[in-house]
Amino acid sequence: MFGRKKGVLRKEINESLLGLLEQCKTEWMTKKKVIDASIDPSDEVMHQLKLAEAKYFYLLKEIRAQKHFINK
Repeated sequence: MFGRKKGVLRKEINESLLGLLEQCKTEWMTKKKVIDASIDPSDEVMHQLKLAEAKYFYLLKEIRAQKHFINK
């Protein structure tokens, strides 16, 4: 009975992490397209791109590090 709740909670956490990962990837790719279309991007925009990229790769690393996470 208790293990079942834990499994449901784990599944919800995994689904939320996947959603957050997809959101970060979309944000990163959007910023990358804007910078690619820019002639002279500002330092702040470049900083935001690096930050979005770092968030994406951090979440990806965390998801891969979970031994109980099953890839779809």
